[in-house]
Amino acid sequence: MKKIYNFKLARLSLKTCATVALGSIIATGCSDSFLDQDPLSFYEPAATYTTESGLKAALTTSDKHIRDYYVTGDPLKTELLFSDMGVRGKTDDKNMFTNVDERLTPTQLKESVGWFWSEGYAGIKYANTVCSYIDLVEGLDEATRNAYLGRAYFHRSFRYLMLAFQFNDVPLLTKLIEVPKINFKSTSKEAILEMITKDMEFAVEWVPEQADMDTYGMVNKGACRQLLIKCYLATGQFQKAKEQADILIDQSGFALMQDGFGSFINSGEPQTWNITRNVIWDLHRPENKLIKANKEVLLGAVNMGSGDSFSGFSTMRRYGPFWNDSKLKDPDGVSAVKNYSRTHGSYNEELDFLRAIGRGIADVRPSYFATTSVWHLDGSVDDGDLRHNSTVGNWFPMDSLKYNNPSSNYYGQSFADVPASCPDTIRAYFDFPLYKIYLKDEVAESKLNSTNFAGASLGSVAHWYIYRLAETYLLRAEANYYLGNAALAAKDVNEVRKRAKCSYLYPEDASFTIGDIMDERARELYLEEFRHVELSRVSLCLALSGQPDEWGNTYDINTYDMQEGTDQVGGSYWYQRVIHYNDFYQLGNDGITINSNNSGGIYTYKINKKNLYWPVPNSSITQNSKDILSQNFGYDGYDADVTVWQNWEDAVADESKVE
Repeated sequence: MKKIYNFKLARLSLKTCATVALGSIIATGCSDSFLDQDPLSFYEPAATYTTESGLKAALTTSDKHIRDYYVTGDPLKTELLFSDMGVRGKTDDKNMFTNVDERLTPTQLKESVGWFWSEGYAGIKYANTVCSYIDLVEGLDEATRNAYLGRAYFHRSFRYLMLAFQFNDVPLLTKLIEVPKINFKSTSKEAILEMITKDMEFAVEWVPEQADMDTYGMVNKGACRQLLIKCYLATGQFQKAKEQADILIDQSGFALMQDGFGSFINSGEPQTWNITRNVIWDLHRPENKLIKANKEVLLGAVNMGSGDSFSGFSTMRRYGPFWNDSKLKDPDGVSAVKNYSRTHGSYNEELDFLRAIGRGIADVRPSYFATTSVWHLDGSVDDGDLRHNSTVGNWFPMDSLKYNNPSSNYYGQSFADVPASCPDTIRAYFDFPLYKIYLKDEVAESKLNSTNFAGASLGSVAHWYIYRLAETYLLRAEANYYLGNAALAAKDVNEVRKRAKCSYLYPEDASFTIGDIMDERARELYLEEFRHVELSRVSLCLALSGQPDEWGNTYDINTYDMQEGTDQVGGSYWYQRVIHYNDFYQLGNDGITINSNNSGGIYTYKINKKNLYWPVPNSSITQNSKDILSQNFGYDGYDADVTVWQNWEDAVADESKVE
C-alpha cells in the first residue's frame, strides 16, 4: 500500500530551512530588496542544501506551500470574486469588498491579491533553492538529479503561471540572489510563459510516474504533464497541448472514476439529509482523494493530522449560506431555524441541519449563474446530473430546509411546502453543492454540545485536488476548439458529462463553443480551479487562436487586455463572461447597489475591464528604487514607456547585475 506524503518528512532539515520560509517576506518593506531571495544572512546554506536531505527539505516546503493555495480558503475565495461565479456575501460587514473597479488599487490590495503576490514569490524562492544548489550535491545520478530539478521546475512554473495571469508582466527570478538587488525590470508575460513551457518539458521527461513512486502527494509526471498542457495552451501551441492530453488520458494509467469507491462517508446527520452513495460524492470525500483506488487524481494537496501537516479548512463556513440567520422567519414572524447541539432539549436528529450542512456565513455568495443558469441546458434543468442532484443528496436546495424551532407552528415542515421569509438572500439563502463543501469536522463531532460545525478542523482529513483527469478532458477540449475542431471538443466535454450521469449531451458538431467548455469547468471544477486565472488564460488563448467566443466575438492579441470601462462593449473574454453571467456585475448596468439590513452598509457591485489583471503592489515598485517595474494598464502608476524584458534569457542574464 502506498503512503500519503506527509509534510513531517525531513523534519530536521525543515527546521533549518524554516528561516528561509519566514525570514524573507516579499513586499513588506522590511528588506533592502523586495525580492531578496538570499538565505546567506540567516544561515550557511552549504551545510543544508549540498545534501540530498536538504533538497528534500526544500521540496517538502514547496509541497506544503502549494497546499495553501487550495486549503486555506482565502485564495480560492478571492479567485471566485473576480469571476463569473461569485461575489462577497458577508453582508454584516459594511466595508465588504464589492466595488472592484474603485477599491482595488496598487496601495489597497483587497482580499488575497497581495497574498498571491508574496506567496507566489515565496514559492519561487523555495524552488530556486533547489535549482541553485542541486549541482553541489554529491552522489546524485542523472535521473535522481533531474527528478529533483523537474519537481522544482513544477513548483516555480505553477507560481509563474498564476502570477502571469493575475499580474501580467512580473519580475523573473530563476536563482537565489546573492546580494541585495533593487534594479529589477519586469519580464513580459509571454516571455515568462515561454520559459516555464521549456522547464515543464524537462520536468515531464524526468519526473517519475505516480505508479513508480512510493507515496501520494509529491509532484509526479502526470501533474507535470497537466501543467505543460496549460503552458502549451497559453503559448498558442495547441496541437502540442492536445498531444500531451492524449498521452495523459490514454497512455498514463489514469481514468475517470465511474462508480462508487473507497470509503462511504454520509452527511453529518443522515436522518436529516441522507446521501445515496454515488460516484460524485465518493470522488470528493477527502478520505478517498489520495488512495490507490482513485485512478482520477493526478496530484492532491495533503492535509491531515496535526501541527505543520494540517491546515484548517472551513469550507462549510466559508461557502455555505447563513441559513440559521435569526431574521429568517416563518409566515407568523417566528424564527424559522436554530442551531441546536445534540445535548439541547429541543434537539431533533431529523432536523439537525447544523451537522448535515454546516454552519455557513457566506464569505462567498455564488452567482445565479453558478447556482442555477449554468445547470440549464437545452431549455431545461438536467435532472440526471449528479453534481446538481438533490435526490441523491449531492446538491442542497435551500427550500429543503425544515422548520426546527418548536415555537413555530410549522415545526417539521419544509420550506418548499411553507416558504419562509428571508430579508437577506445574498447571505442567507442560496443553493449550493454540498458534495464539494462538506468536510467531516472531527473536533465538533466529538463534542455533543458543539454548535460550530464549519469544516475540517484539527484532526480532520481535508485532502484536496490540485489536478485530476476530468480537467485534462476539458483542457483537450480547449485545444481541439482552438484547432477548429468543435466536434472533438464536444466529445471530450461529453465524456465528463457521461460520468456525472447527465441526461443532456452536447451535439458533437460546429455549434459547440468555448462557452460550453467554460460552463462545464464551472460545473465540474468549482472550488478546484482558480476561476479568474483560467478565464484570464482562456482570454489569451482565444486571442492567439482567432476563434470566436460564444457570442461570436473575436479578440485582438494587441488590445484585448488594454481596455478600461464598465460598459458592455469590448474588453477580454474574462470581462465578457463576468458581465454576462455574474448577476451582481449585471450586463447593461453600471453595477448594482444594495442596502444591507445587517450592517447599514450600501454595497455597489462593480467591476472594470482593467481588472482582468490586478495591480502590481506599490510597495514592490517603490522598493525597487534603481529601476522601474511595470504597473498594469488602468491603475495609478501605469506608464506605457516603461521597459520590460521581452525574452526570458535577457531577464536571466540581468539577475546578477546589481547597482
